[in-house]
Amino acid sequence: MSISVEVDRAMRDLLQHEDTDHDGLITVDDQGPKDFALGNYSDQRDTDFAVRGVYQLSNLLQELFLAQKRSLKIVTIERPQLEENPAQRLVRLITTSWWDSLTRRIDAEGIERAAPDPKMKDAPRIYIPPGASEQFAYYSQVAKDWPAMGLDVQWLPQGKMTADFIQGINHKPGILALDMGPPQLKAQGNPKQLQGFPFIVPGGCFNELYNWDSCFCALGMLDTHMNVVKGIVRNLIFEIKHYGKMLNANRSYYLGRAQPPLLTWLALKVFERAKHEPDALENLKSAILAARKEYLEWWTSIPRLDEGSGLSRYRPIGKGSPPECRPIAFTHVFTPYTEKYGMNLKEVYDAYNGGTITEPDLDAFFDHDRAVRESGHDTSNRVEGVCADLATVDLNCLLYQIENDIFFVIEKYLGDRLVIPAEFTVTGETVDMVESSHVWRERKSKRKAAIEKYLWNEEKGIYVDYNTVTRQQSTAESATCLWPLWCGAADGRQAAKLVKYGIPSLECIGGLSSTSAKTRGTVSASNPQKQWDYPYGWAPHQIIAWDGLKRYGYHDEAGRLLYRWLHMMTRTFQDWNGTVCEKYDVTQLERSHEVEAEYGNQGRDFKYAPQEGFGWTNASYIYGTSLLSEDAKGALAQGLSYEEFSEGGGKAHL
Repeated sequence: MSISVEVDRAMRDLLQHEDTDHDGLITVDDQGPKDFALGNYSDQRDTDFAVRGVYQLSNLLQELFLAQKRSLKIVTIERPQLEENPAQRLVRLITTSWWDSLTRRIDAEGIERAAPDPKMKDAPRIYIPPGASEQFAYYSQVAKDWPAMGLDVQWLPQGKMTADFIQGINHKPGILALDMGPPQLKAQGNPKQLQGFPFIVPGGCFNELYNWDSCFCALGMLDTHMNVVKGIVRNLIFEIKHYGKMLNANRSYYLGRAQPPLLTWLALKVFERAKHEPDALENLKSAILAARKEYLEWWTSIPRLDEGSGLSRYRPIGKGSPPECRPIAFTHVFTPYTEKYGMNLKEVYDAYNGGTITEPDLDAFFDHDRAVRESGHDTSNRVEGVCADLATVDLNCLLYQIENDIFFVIEKYLGDRLVIPAEFTVTGETVDMVESSHVWRERKSKRKAAIEKYLWNEEKGIYVDYNTVTRQQSTAESATCLWPLWCGAADGRQAAKLVKYGIPSLECIGGLSSTSAKTRGTVSASNPQKQWDYPYGWAPHQIIAWDGLKRYGYHDEAGRLLYRWLHMMTRTFQDWNGTVCEKYDVTQLERSHEVEAEYGNQGRDFKYAPQEGFGWTNASYIYGTSLLSEDAKGALAQGLSYEEFSEGGGKAHL
């Protein structure tokens, strides 16, 4: 059944009748009649087309708003649009609309959209790395051709980045150039013909290429947006070649900071789907070479390498507080100094970052804080104030995965010979040297032994972080304890203990919490709630847990955690006008999107219709539903909780 309606009048009255709290959304908080006669807004006035209930009404609002965006005066509304299975609707929106909304390119057509930084109010600026003269000429021409944009094109200096230089350009932040092509156009020598390779942004206030966000987003894009996934891989390789590492994100203030490395993992997933293409193996080889360079020059070099344990730490380059964060984020840190110096909070913040006051304790705090942000877990009591000293479970599992991936590719696909060209050599190596898989077999064996020795806690039955300064294990309990299952570093006995002791301290009604309640502790002025702590859960922790548990044969446990997360997401999507957000309160289902920590929750700041969701959360839904049994998909659409589904004999996993 369908009906043609007047868009503006129908939307105006729908909001007036049903959006009783006037927030531009129709949710379970609204106290309207939950019954809207759509026939009143059509020439088909005798048509009985009543729209009832929060979910259908919010779907109608979304369809009317999207029609307004297309400048339509009349739109045809189909009954199935409003009654669409919520799981199917969410998958459809992500794959046909939201991924496109989150896709960016940096070139003449895309820079006006990609350059703005919601975190920093400044004129558009792009920094070009040494060796990319073609790009400098290209963007200089773009700036000349479109003067109204006000694009400032700057070279980065030769040599390694220093903390002083990075801090010195914080007052003129800019986006960092990424890869451009296609190669056949480069040969013609016309810089205006270059085109940026696509990449994905997380959404909300994050409008740049984030390293581990992008890799998890790609997991949900492999079947529908392979060109973007390939672009992500190319751009990450470009970052390693020109910036020395896969950056936290491609902004100037991130030049000294990496993020959890997942390049080989993603490159192999691309290769598995594209191995029939003529350039597939060469592309995989480029990713392996880049990952090898980052591994040797960044992750396993001093000061990140702890020589005593053989494990690695997050230890980025930097100085002062992170400029992307507002001073209020560090109220509890700077407040003790306001009385000492007779300044207000902002004055202390400016004086410290300007170098007019020196405080070793603040220096130490921000050394750890930068490490927390490099870890991607910003922030959490697990790592705050200690991160730069921790050999974390997550980082060392990622490095074990890299070691295993490089070993596998060299042995299986490269004839046990990896030739290292000039652009990927590291200090002390000769151009075109040959490396065999044996080197990587040794590296992964050593790391696995170190993970066993330093990170496994037999008494607790879980993996924990190791403090390389105190030479003690951390007491924090985190969802990262399951990462050794994902990378294959655990043995069968350890896996069984993790299932018995690790999961219960983290599992909630909506999936896994990032840390246990014990690790979070009591929230107070001196211990404010942090977003990567209990009760909040994040997509990457869920995905890695699902895959790790499946790897060791714990399909029921994986299916249970999977279903809990997807059920929470689906319910939030239904009850809150299509909301999909960065993180969730996994301890409850009624208002799981409401996060009272740090900067709140990205993905909630919209009116009428969601336009993008949030990157890796979108991916978790696409990937998660692909792992569900058909029975579980049906139960998800019906809104059944995991308990209701399982009591009926349902199995969530494929």
